[in-house]
Amino acid sequence: MKRKVLAMMMVAAMTMGLVACGGSDSGDAAATGDTSSDTAAATEETTEASGDLIKVGIINNDPNESGYRTANDADLKAMFTKENGYDASFAYSLKNDEQIQAAQQFIQDDVDYLLLSAADTAGWDSVLQDAKDAGIHVILFDRTIDADESLYDASIVSDMAKEGETAVNWLADQGLDSYKVIHIQGVMGSAAQQGRSGALDDKVAAESNWEIVAQQTAEWNAEKAQQIVQSQIDAGKDFNVIYAENDDMAKGAVAALDAAGISHGVGKDVIVMGFDCNKWALEELLAQNWNYDGQCNPFQASYIDEIIKTIESGSAPAEKVVIMEEKGFDAETITQEDVDTYGI
Repeated sequence: MKRKVLAMMMVAAMTMGLVACGGSDSGDAAATGDTSSDTAAATEETTEASGDLIKVGIINNDPNESGYRTANDADLKAMFTKENGYDASFAYSLKNDEQIQAAQQFIQDDVDYLLLSAADTAGWDSVLQDAKDAGIHVILFDRTIDADESLYDASIVSDMAKEGETAVNWLADQGLDSYKVIHIQGVMGSAAQQGRSGALDDKVAAESNWEIVAQQTAEWNAEKAQQIVQSQIDAGKDFNVIYAENDDMAKGAVAALDAAGISHGVGKDVIVMGFDCNKWALEELLAQNWNYDGQCNPFQASYIDEIIKTIESGSAPAEKVVIMEEKGFDAETITQEDVDTYGI
């Protein structure tokens, strides 16, 4: 928006300059004419432009990916409205190349801000450099990327590595004689997958009594997770932990356990772990059918709005990276108040 205002002011200044420098008789006559109406018109255009909506291009993952993503998308749509001063366009994909294409289109559309939740951490340098060269502010949300910090103004994200560490530390505290884990991963290469997988991989590498029975991506999908667990059951594999990187995949895994008559939850055969804190998932903890759920806070829109207002005022954001506050929930200590407060 500021770039458009500046352009209009430059046009107005050039127009007045051309009038003043006219060399012909007709030009002299024009120069001596009343320019107050022209000046007023230029001022009116500038004032009108300054009241324009802030143009925002928002690139997110598929809202149907999970309950977390649905809540995240709804939060953004509630904030970035015309009533709140925004002209927002949305693009969705679980594929990095499609998201990059969307970013290129938003740059061509001359948005003021590009908001990005990247499907993959890699591959963003070139397009974000293009955005920077075009004077477009970039704000990351939900997920980090592997790019120089100079390519974006701010990042409002979850600490996915900490989420994984909190979950794995909780699991270690259960004091099992051996850990035989079916590890169901999210979309490979995403920040959530890398953070939640990394902590478990490190623990398994460090401890002789920890074993990965199966490690496979279900791409955040419940049905694919159910198939993965069912295949391990059919193969006669011995396991006592389901470590699913989101609630929907944990739900799918539990469906396979139920179909096979395998008990799960507090004091049962299999420990079930999920992430995101959907309300229905926390209710499973409350009923002690699951054991652990790691919080991933989807409500980032108000933080982004505050940062945009700061930039629009001519200041830089106070913090380059804003980490959302999050925790993990244990089935043996969770309360109904926790479900009501933190369930999404």
